[in-house]
Amino acid sequence: MNLVLPRVLTAVVVLALGALAGWMVGSLGGWPVAGAIGGAGVCAATLATVDATRAYRLMAWLREANDLPAPRGTGLWGEIGYRFERVLRGGQRQAQAERERLAEFLSAIEASPNGVMMLDANEQIAWCNSQAADHFGIDPERDRLQRVTNLVRAPAFVTHLQQGDFDEPVIFPSPLGQANLSVLIRPYAGGMKLVLSQDITARERTDEMRRDFVANVSHEIRTPLTVLAGFVETLATVRLTSAEQPRVLELMRQQTDRIQSLVDDLLALAQLEGSPRPPADRWLALDPLLARVRADGLVLSAGRHPIECHVQAGCQVAALETELHSAMANLVSNAIRYTPSGGKIDIDWRVRASDGRGEFEVRDQGIGFAREHLPRLTERFYRVDGSRSRDTGGTGLGLAIVKHVVQRLGGALEIQSELGKGSCFRLVLPAARVRVAAENNDSGGAPAQDAGVASVALSERAA
Repeated sequence: MNLVLPRVLTAVVVLALGALAGWMVGSLGGWPVAGAIGGAGVCAATLATVDATRAYRLMAWLREANDLPAPRGTGLWGEIGYRFERVLRGGQRQAQAERERLAEFLSAIEASPNGVMMLDANEQIAWCNSQAADHFGIDPERDRLQRVTNLVRAPAFVTHLQQGDFDEPVIFPSPLGQANLSVLIRPYAGGMKLVLSQDITARERTDEMRRDFVANVSHEIRTPLTVLAGFVETLATVRLTSAEQPRVLELMRQQTDRIQSLVDDLLALAQLEGSPRPPADRWLALDPLLARVRADGLVLSAGRHPIECHVQAGCQVAALETELHSAMANLVSNAIRYTPSGGKIDIDWRVRASDGRGEFEVRDQGIGFAREHLPRLTERFYRVDGSRSRDTGGTGLGLAIVKHVVQRLGGALEIQSELGKGSCFRLVLPAARVRVAAENNDSGGAPAQDAGVASVALSERAA
């Protein structure tokens, strides 16, 4: 009403002025009435032309729908242009906000470790993230609007999609054959479908390793328990002679020690996996630790092997003594167990001059391993020859413990071996966890040689 009344009043005033001007002009020629009507008509035509021009400019601006401001002016058409522009700008801002929210949503889906693919009502690919493209072997841009069954032809997936029973996921190998996929389909919004894919290869491998681990532990414990049960039954039903009794008790002790060793190794692995990494600011002197490792090796060898140690004196390592001793002692123990009598064993510790990394190395002249076994030697309970490993008293967990210890220190276990020619096991520790003390250790040992290496040759043998 506020806009209409001024417009009506303006029209009335303009028409009145036009009629008056026409009446005055017409009076000069003797036709005042016709002049008044003509003047009013001219003014009405002028008002109509101005209105049409302003309306045309507004319609042209609406058709262009560009970012230019609406035509400005006073009166009704100026107000209409202003209202249209405000509504248009509000819609544009809302659309931009929706686009930004959609982009954020798609970015979040893109960052998902799982694959997400959207299918329209005709099972054509409307959109997919890069993870889904990798799972199904498709191109997110090139294959858009392609029928998914033309690109993913795994029989299990096609059958699952056609049957329409989406309560349970379907599992099948990826089209590229590099992984096993678990795919869940969820219908939504008028026949469209959301396809969620997950690479379960690692999970299946972990489940398989867990099953194998339980089976191996059960087998390793069941075997000595069966032997012990047999001996107990024998002792309960058969009277042993004084000569037989010590032999039976010794065999029982061996089986008991075997179970104890297995339990100790399992507890050590559990502790390594469940505890935080050793601090990097608590330094351990290596000289006394390596002396213990050497002494343990001599006791285990019982003089059957010449053992030589080459140790760079005055070194320290940021590690826990119990863990590092366990790793080093395991390597020395393995070398002794799998080296025939008379075979030489070398134990070395040195700090690389090139990069400052520390190396603990055990070389033997034992039976060695074929090349195909090397990648699996650190697997739990993996044995190249199960019967031979049990004869030597191994649990199959030693190298797994060594690998965990060195990985917790940020290092690596390197293995070199050749069948029939011996093996070399090397612990490589990062430079950040190794340092050489400025003075000798507190054990009162002799000063280091110029080369920084103290060599001790031990060739003790049983008489």
